[in-house]
Amino acid sequence: MVLTGTIVNALFIIFGSMIGIFFTNLSESMKTTVLKGIGLTVTLLGIQMGIQTNNLLAVIMSVVVGSLLGEWLKLDDKFKQTGKWLEAKIGYKAKGSIAQGFITATLIFVIGAMSIVGALDSGIRGDHQVLYTKAMIDGFTAIILTSTLGIGVMFSSIPVFLYQGTIALFATQINNFIPAHLLDLIVMELTATGGILIMGIGLNMLELTKIKVANMLPSILVITIVIPIFFFFNF
Repeated sequence: MVLTGTIVNALFIIFGSMIGIFFTNLSESMKTTVLKGIGLTVTLLGIQMGIQTNNLLAVIMSVVVGSLLGEWLKLDDKFKQTGKWLEAKIGYKAKGSIAQGFITATLIFVIGAMSIVGALDSGIRGDHQVLYTKAMIDGFTAIILTSTLGIGVMFSSIPVFLYQGTIALFATQINNFIPAHLLDLIVMELTATGGILIMGIGLNMLELTKIKVANMLPSILVITIVIPIFFFFNF
C-alpha cells in the first residue's frame, strides 16, 4: 500500500511520545541540558542539509519569498492557535507545553530529505525502507522531545501523516510529468532549503534567537517552483 511507510512513521511518533511521557518528571536542570543538546544536534543537521545546495540563488529567493508568504498568512500564529486549541480540548494543565511541543516536533519531523525521498520512494516504487528508517529515528527523537517539551509532540504525527501521505500519493503520477533529472535537482535544493529552516529550529532551541520558523514554511513550496523555472531557462 502506498501509505504504509507514512502510517508506520506516524505510529512510531505516537509510541515514542507515549514512552517519553514517563520521563517528563525529570528535573528542570536535566531537561534544560537535554534540550540544549538536542538544539545543538538539530543545528548541525540543518548545516549539513544546507550546504548540499548547488544553486544558492534559488535557495535565497525561495526563503525570502516563502518568508514573506508565511508572514502574510501568519502561519506561526496558526500553529500556536492549533496548539492552544489542543490544550483546551484535552484540558492539559501545563499551558504552552502542547503548543511548543507540537510546533517544534512538527517542524523537525516534517522538514528534511528523508520525508520527501521516503514518500517519493513509497509512491513511485512502493519501497518504504526510507520511511521505516525515518520512523525509528523519529520514534527515538519523540521520546526525548516529549520528555522535555511535553505531550504536544505526539500531535505532530498528524501533519507528518498528511505531508508525507500527500507526497506519496502525488508521487504515483510524478514520473508522467517531471523528468528524473529535474526531480533530483528539486529534492537536492528542497533539502538545502529545509536545512535552513532546521537550523533556525536548532538556534531557537538554544535560545540564541526567536525566529518564527513556521512562517518560513512556504519556502519549501516555493523552491519546488523556482527550480523548474531555473531548469527550463538554464539559469
